Amino acid sequence: MSSSTHEGSRVVLGTCHHDCPDSCGWEVTVEGGVAVKMRGNAQHPYSQGELCPKVNRFLDRVYSPDRILYPLIRTGVKGTGEFRQATWDEALHLVASRVHEVSVEFGGEAIMPWGSAGTQGLIQMNSLDRRFFAMVGASRQVDSLCGATAMVGSTLTLGSPLANDPMDIEFAQLILLWGTNTRLANRHLWPFIEKARANGAKVVVIDPLRTMTAEAADVFIQPLPGTDVALMLALMHILIRDELLDVDYITQYTEGFDELKEQVSQWTPARAAKVCGISIDEIETLARDYGTIKPAFIRSLIGAEHREHGIMFFRTLTCLPMLTGAWRHKGGGFSRSVGSYAATNVDDSVFDVPSLDVGKVRRPLSMNRLGRVLNDATLAPPVKMLFVYNGNPLVTAPNAELIRRGLEREDLFTVVSEQFMTDTAKYADVIFPACTQIEQIDVVPSWGHLYVGWNHQAIQPLGESVANTELWRRLSAACGFTEPELFEDDESLLTSALHDLDIEKLKADGFVRLSLPVDLLPYANGGFETASGKAMLINHGLPAVGLPALPTYLAGEEMAADPTGQAQYPLSLMSPKTHVRFLNSTYSNLPHHATPEGEMFCELDLVDATQRGIADGDRVRVFNQRGELNVVARVAVNGGRVRPGLVVVPFGWVGDRTKDTKTVNALTNDLMATYGGGVSYYDTQVQVEKI
Repeated sequence: MSSSTHEGSRVVLGTCHHDCPDSCGWEVTVEGGVAVKMRGNAQHPYSQGELCPKVNRFLDRVYSPDRILYPLIRTGVKGTGEFRQATWDEALHLVASRVHEVSVEFGGEAIMPWGSAGTQGLIQMNSLDRRFFAMVGASRQVDSLCGATAMVGSTLTLGSPLANDPMDIEFAQLILLWGTNTRLANRHLWPFIEKARANGAKVVVIDPLRTMTAEAADVFIQPLPGTDVALMLALMHILIRDELLDVDYITQYTEGFDELKEQVSQWTPARAAKVCGISIDEIETLARDYGTIKPAFIRSLIGAEHREHGIMFFRTLTCLPMLTGAWRHKGGGFSRSVGSYAATNVDDSVFDVPSLDVGKVRRPLSMNRLGRVLNDATLAPPVKMLFVYNGNPLVTAPNAELIRRGLEREDLFTVVSEQFMTDTAKYADVIFPACTQIEQIDVVPSWGHLYVGWNHQAIQPLGESVANTELWRRLSAACGFTEPELFEDDESLLTSALHDLDIEKLKADGFVRLSLPVDLLPYANGGFETASGKAMLINHGLPAVGLPALPTYLAGEEMAADPTGQAQYPLSLMSPKTHVRFLNSTYSNLPHHATPEGEMFCELDLVDATQRGIADGDRVRVFNQRGELNVVARVAVNGGRVRPGLVVVPFGWVGDRTKDTKTVNALTNDLMATYGGGVSYYDTQVQVEKI
């Protein structure tokens, strides 16, 4: 039921909106207009009544005394967080006036939107904002911090990003968790993996870090960072050498096998072992298992895309099920995201809120390179006005200190929609108060399972906070726009965007499965969305965009990403999500989430620490040409989480919780991926020294 009443209480169904594959169902108990309890929806087929440690304390976030509940106007120096409370009319008038002034003097393209995935809701993430900025004639935000490169990479082989249902992993007999920390970042999939293990499945984790998922695996393989493709090519070499192939599947449904065979003939296990820093036996055993144990399921997420050549990881990984015919079997194949099923189910618009076509060609600006955009003296017109919503780029985007310098510009007028005084919000000229998920209505498409979630509004918005959609309606009115598309209400937006779904059932139960077969085997009989209808082991179109036609190992070129080279900054930096209580930046400002995690740290191997005179617990400086951090050293010993040459500084901290108000993205590389619109966070070199 959407809402039930018992002894003066109401229970309201909702769906988690966070940037996470799990999109869990929840229940909010409301008494006298106040949310007093939140728990998982036990009827949800995927999350099955469990919420993660972040969302278990979601009501602490909703009712935090630090919430921004009223419009704010800056009174102090940018970055100091000094604001005064304002009325909505005053704040709207100020922003609308500046929109008009900038548009007249510089043109609409001097206005830039920057929105991320702070909510993954259908209308609160992207809907009326696109219409508003189209009407303004603002520059278009392009590219993506996460997901785009992985999606394009698999499409270069499969012809589309469609893949297997992750829940079918329970039918597998071999599970490869490749570059994904499932127990932390995809925790609700783990019970399905345990079901498979109970039926005899073998679980292999392949990751440069010894994660909590690696600790729970049957086999852990720890290649050097960025060398995964070399391992994949060696697996193909062995599969072909030992004739562990589904020849019928290859013949019927793929093209380019002979060329691929020649390509991988060079990738002997010995060569790959040297590149990857693992043993020949590990490679041989993995290949034999993958070629003989059926069904075999490969699961990955998006971490591996964060390199200059990250696209080749997914391009190559999706070739493996072709050779063994794993796509034929329930519990076999590959899955990263199933979000594309919603966008391709009916006329490419199951979940889509159309933008507003005003006949204006608008220039693209990359969200991944916000620092460069804001500091580019040659950009014509320059960005004079910035809108930030659903995100905190000073913490989540790369090369953050360059972003900070851009936000400090006195000639840049910055508008932020937020729930808390984030690192980015401190540099705003105007802040508008944003709702939390239980204060608004939305529908949440999932990219980690095939269920769509309805989110009912459980309580009235606190203070004067508003949903994103209402913000854009108010801004449109303040700017004097009258087009009805700019003022469409939330229910209408949702109803018009949803197709081929039982909306009443969705509202009543809180979730509904996409109209797809129970046995979802997208490529069991070919059906690849390519010109030939076959999977592209060789893709002849790629040389035209500067990529090799065949899967190949490009990681040896990574040093080009950091032109200062290894001599000055010899250690590779990774910035994974590691903290159970906050995982990302949305919760690390809250005491119950951040305080138990201690303080931000740098994790390095004993060999590297000893060479630098660093002991566990020492305070160290991690630095490169982009910035530096003051953190505590954690030294891994006796087969620790990291290998020599690798440094880990976790993602997710906010400036208020660090020693020097800086986070790991002060160091990270904003080089764009070769292809796919992603960014190369993990192509970052650093040095570490004791303070």
